[in-house]
Amino acid sequence: MTGSRAAKRYAKAVLLQTNEANNASVVFEDMQVVYNTITDSNELSEMLQSPVYSEQNKKDALLEIFSNQSETTKSLINILVENKRTSILEGVAASFIEIYKESEGIKVAYVTTAVSLSSELEAKVLAKVKELTGSDKVTIESTIDESIIGGFILRVGDLQYNASISNNLAKIKREFNKSI
Repeated sequence: MTGSRAAKRYAKAVLLQTNEANNASVVFEDMQVVYNTITDSNELSEMLQSPVYSEQNKKDALLEIFSNQSETTKSLINILVENKRTSILEGVAASFIEIYKESEGIKVAYVTTAVSLSSELEAKVLAKVKELTGSDKVTIESTIDESIIGGFILRVGDLQYNASISNNLAKIKREFNKSI
């Protein structure tokens, strides 16, 4: 969803508006709520994509669900409804989050592990990422992928460090095949 050009355009427009109104951090929190709500609810996601529901029904549902959000967020929902673009709301929220973090200099470290990160290990990873990037503004987004067997894969921007067991096994297999 974040790759949608239209979603990125809407997100940039909202960020410009929020920077002028000095409420970008409030809308950032709203967009996190919007994104998480849509991704956590299959029914809501399907409703936004479905042509069966009228734009008015979608608008009513969205304004009810996000009634506690800022006026800027509600205005975005209204604009998306008017332009028949409610299907990209999730992408707009994801793009806004990404663009906001970029504009604030917040680095995002993506960590993939075979099991969930303990708080102790997360703190160590966070310290290492801060050291690597030279930035104090770092957040961690972790995902679990059992196929890596163990270890971790760390990605920050264009940098990737793969310390997974599956990667090490693949290296050993390549070396073994070379020697035959």
